[in-house]
Formats: sequence, structure tokens, C-alpha cells
Amino acid sequence: MAIMGYLRERMGKIVAGVIGLSLFAFIATEAVKSGGSFFKGDNNELGSVGGEKIPLDEFNKAFEQSAAQFKQQSGGTLSPQITSYIQENTWNNFVSKAIVRKEVDKLGLMVSPDETQSMMTGTNPSQQVIQSFTDPQTGKFDRDRLLNIISRIKPLKDDNPDKINWNEFVTQVIEAKLGEKYIAMVSTGLYVNSLDVKDSYEAKNKLADFKYALLDYASVADSKVTLTDADYKSYYDEHKAEFKNPQELRSISYVSFNAAPSKEDSATIKHDLEKLLPDFKASTNDSLFVQINSETKAAIIYRYKSQLDPKIDTVMFKASPGFVYGPYLSNGSYKLAKLIDTRVGPDSVKARHILIAPAQGMAKALATADSLKKLIESGKKTFADLAPMYSADKRSVAKGGELGTFGRGTMEPAFEDAVFNGKKGDLKIVNISYGVSLVEIEDQKGSAKVVKVAVVDKPLAASSKTQSAAYSKAQAFLIALTKDNFDQEAKKAGLIAKTADNVSGTAAALPGVDDAREIVRWIFKSAKGDISDQVFTAGNQYIVAHLTEIKPKGTLSLDLVKKQIEPAVRNEVKGKLLTDKFAAVIPGSSTIEQIAQKTGAKVVPVQNIVFANPVIPGSSAEYKVVGAVFGSKINKISKPIAGQQGAYVFIVNSFINPAPLTNAVREKQQIAQAMLQRSEGQIFDALKDKDNVKDYRSKLL
Repeated sequence: MAIMGYLRERMGKIVAGVIGLSLFAFIATEAVKSGGSFFKGDNNELGSVGGEKIPLDEFNKAFEQSAAQFKQQSGGTLSPQITSYIQENTWNNFVSKAIVRKEVDKLGLMVSPDETQSMMTGTNPSQQVIQSFTDPQTGKFDRDRLLNIISRIKPLKDDNPDKINWNEFVTQVIEAKLGEKYIAMVSTGLYVNSLDVKDSYEAKNKLADFKYALLDYASVADSKVTLTDADYKSYYDEHKAEFKNPQELRSISYVSFNAAPSKEDSATIKHDLEKLLPDFKASTNDSLFVQINSETKAAIIYRYKSQLDPKIDTVMFKASPGFVYGPYLSNGSYKLAKLIDTRVGPDSVKARHILIAPAQGMAKALATADSLKKLIESGKKTFADLAPMYSADKRSVAKGGELGTFGRGTMEPAFEDAVFNGKKGDLKIVNISYGVSLVEIEDQKGSAKVVKVAVVDKPLAASSKTQSAAYSKAQAFLIALTKDNFDQEAKKAGLIAKTADNVSGTAAALPGVDDAREIVRWIFKSAKGDISDQVFTAGNQYIVAHLTEIKPKGTLSLDLVKKQIEPAVRNEVKGKLLTDKFAAVIPGSSTIEQIAQKTGAKVVPVQNIVFANPVIPGSSAEYKVVGAVFGSKINKISKPIAGQQGAYVFIVNSFINPAPLTNAVREKQQIAQAMLQRSEGQIFDALKDKDNVKDYRSKLL
């Protein structure tokens, strides 16, 4: 199973990196065309793409694999946000496969056996192969290791786990290639002509020198502006395309009741640890004491200065063995720390090993390691001879078992103790989690003081009494609610009603609430105006919610966006007032300075503005104004324009044309590359709209 272990580790790194890459790298191919798992009944339907179902069980399996790989790479647990992120990417993978598979089939795209061979072992292997078989120490592609694994896999039966794992890897390589072919075919239709090149070059290099007068929207008090239904309707109709909702969104009001640990809870937990102090000081088996009494079963290993918790780092390096410190509060837990030992040891060790897998039990593995040790000590065999034959650590096999040079904290505690506490030239047999390691200490470098500290911790958690009191308040509040009195009851109870606007069906968190999936599921099965049918628990909070708004998928109505667009509508009305103010004085004015003087504006000179970057210094991006500048004649006062910040009038002093374009090919390539980058996402969006994607995740995840 060593090959599978190696592949799993390497593929995990790929998946962790690929999670955020282009979804077209996950296009389905003939290897997944059977489709049997996509038709298992509605109770297993997470969604559908053009009538093709996405099965919940298959989705969960893919999610669990990605989650396991993420945890392997990050070395920690999954937060609700990371869980949501992986779920979203897993969903996108399923959707992209279903969407693009139809296009791939329609076009008859395929990857031939010769192409596959070339991608795997040719002179220019695929990027996935290079990433999987790059030596992490040298950063170079290890072709010998690749060929060695292929030769080991070839004779295996089809149902062998190693071969199954390898075939899945090859399928990923083929899928990525099909994606490249599809994008290449579509992007062939993208074309940049000479006019595109000329316009792009001038937009980035032609300079405008002008002066403007500005009447800022802030110069008109909001109270002086009355917004009518016609104002809202006019703005909505003009910007209707901006209100297309790609997915259903919902909003809630909610109140939370704090069930965080009280002062009494904190004192109780601290007292519990204080009672452990005498036994901890007297303990002769500190590892066992930690395992029995500590919430966190951390390994007790030697550590350098600054590797300990800052609360005890300086203390422990000045203390003597047997010293116990605490209870002290750190990272949400009360802790006791005991200094077990101090010593001066090497900073780093160079070692090599042979890993004996316990396939037939630890006793046999130990016996094998002992036999190999005797062969090496007798001079009959070397590490380089025995490692390829016996070691299950395939990463070090090609180097005769070499692990290189490493510092403390990079290996398992037992292995680390053996190599850092031994001396150069020692051969040691060490039990580790993967089996039995026969290790040789080749060299030790540096010298530094290290300490071994045992830590017992108890998390600072709310007592049942504290939780019960908070829950009772939440329950009483819930009982008093109707659909119409949520805000009044919150105010009456002295609570602050918070809002969570535009919540998606796959959201994992809400403002101030980290783990909110249970609340989100309720949101998406309820009707507008509903009060939550229960008190929700989220960390140290008890929450009662009120569903206030539903924004369906598709173009939103004016009523649903009215509040959102109110500031823009107000500025539009102000813009009409201010442009009228400018228009009234322009006919009697011969200079922009006169216009500014009559309206109370200030003339501002601007130089070296380009069309491609329409930002007016000291103001903001003013697309309408800068666009009008480049369409104007020199020395002619413009018409008033309502921009982003206010109403403008300008006069162009001069344009400076750029030098003739000398490298049209390069400019053309840059434009084409930008078009290609945009096209991938746009292609997917277009296909997604066409294939009618249905998403039921809000109710099932």
C-alpha cells in the first residue's frame, strides 16, 4: 500500500492547490460517463444540471475526500467557513462536469492513448504529473521515481487499491487535457484586429490636459431633496440589468442571548486545576497524568526558546526540573505547566532511516529492523543496499534512506527523541505511528538549550447553570413573539436586533455567528415574516430569528431593491439640480472660471489623464466625465455632466498623442491574453444559464 500512500499524499497537495483554480480542469470524461450514480431517486438529489441529477451521496463522498486532503495539508480541523468553501468548490466541480461534458461530447473531443502516454511519460509531461513527482527538497521533476511507480503498478490486478488510485490520477490528467482542448476550440473564435490594437494603445497612452468645475452632491442637503416614485422607477429601468440575482438570497433580523462563561464558571474551572496541583507536582509519569487529566493530549517533547506558549516561555527556561506553574489562562483554557527536564542539545540532525511497515504485526517488524541493524553493523550491507528492498518510505528510498537535515518539531516525538538525544553514528530502532524505523544519526549540528514541559489544560466553558439561564431568556423572548412585534419585543427586552442581509443558501456564517448552518437551513424553508420555530444554538449564543426579506433568483423587482438604490437615486436627483445650476450660467459665461464664480464651484486643473484609467486625482473614477473629455473639442466648454461625485463642467486645453506604435504584435498578444482570461468564466456562465442549474443545497447540507 506504499504506492497508494505516496500518491495520496502527493495528490492531496494537488487538490489543495487546485481547489481554487479554473473549474474547467474538472471536466468529466469517458472515465465517468456511465452516469449510473446520477439517477438514484429524488431523495438523493442535491441539484440538477439540464435534467441530469447531482446525487447527494456522490457529492458527500467527493466533499469528504477534499476535506480530508485539506486537513492533511493544513494539519488542523475545518472551521465552518472552510467547510463552506470546500462544499462550494465541490459543487462547482460537479456542475462544471455536467455542463461541459455535453459540449465535449457534442464536439467529439477525446484524448488518444498516444496523447495520454505523452502527458504521463513524454518529454513534456502534464503539469499535474510534474507537481506530483517533483522532489520537495530539490524542486526538480523526478522522472525516475515516476517510472519506478509505473513499473510497480503495471503488473497489479485492476482491483488492487494502488492501481485504482493510479488510474484515478491518470483520469484527472485526461480531464484537464480535455478542458484545455475545449477552451482552445472556443477561444479560437476570439480575434484582435488592427483597430482593436490602435484603440487600446491610444486609450493607454493618449494624454488629456483639462480643467473642470465641480458641484459636489454633498453641497445639497438630503433634506432638500424629495424622492418620488417616478425617480425610483426611472433609475431602476435604466439600471435594470444590474439587479439580476444569480441565486436566491434572504435576509433576517435576529437577537442573541450570551451564554459565555461567567466569572463564577471561570473561578470554578481555575479551582479544579488548583486541586490537581499537588498530584501533578508529585507525579512520576507525567505523560500518563496529561493523558488522564488534560483536554488536549499534546505530545511532551523538547522545545527551543520561543516555541512554548508566551505565558510560560521565559519562566520555564529559568526554572529547574519539577517546577509547576499555574493555573494560568491562555487561548481560552486554564492550564498547569510542569518543567520535566532541561538539556543542551543539537539545533539540527542529519539522519537516514529504513521504515518497516507493520503489515504482519509490530513484533515481526521489530525483528526485521533488528536483523537489518546487525547486517549494517557487521558491514555486510549498507543503508543504500537495504533501503530500496525494505523501506516503506518511498520518498527516501532513491537516496538510500536519506532524510536530510531537520530541526526539532518536524518529526514524530519518539523519532525526534531518538535522533536528538543520541550521538553521531548511533543506529537506533524506534517505534513510530507508521511502523518501525531503523535510523542512523549521520550528523548533529549546533547547540541550544531545550526544555521538556508537560501541560494540563481545561477549556473555559460555560456551566450548565449559565447556559440554562441564557436559554430560558431566549425561550421566553421567543414565546412572546408574533410576526409583527419582533423589533418592539427586542427593544422592550433591552436587546439589539442585528441583521443579516442577502444570505445565500450555502452560507456557513452570519455576522457575529460563526457556525450558522442550522439557522440558514431554517431561513430557506420558511416564509417571509416567519419567526424561528426554535431557539438556535451557535457557540456561546442562543439565537431567535425573524425572516424579513426574500430575493428570488432572477431580475429583482423595484420593491426589493428600493432601499438599496436609494442613495444612487438621491444623487441622480441632486445631479439634475446641480447640472441645471451649471446650465443656467453657461450661456452668459465665456470662461470656465466665470462659471465657477457664478455657481460657487472651484476650478481644478488636471493633466496626463488617460482614457484607460478614468480616475480624476483627488476625486474618484469618473467614467462619464473622462469619456466626454476624450470626445470633446479643444477650448470648448462642455455641457454639464452628472458624474459619480457631483456635477461637472470642463474645458479641454490639449491632447498629447502618443508616439507611433512600434510593436503592434506585442500589444495584440496582450489584448488577446486578457480576452482569453475573461472568456473562461464567461463561457461557463453562459453554459450555466443555458443548462438551467437547480440547486437544493440550502435544504440538504
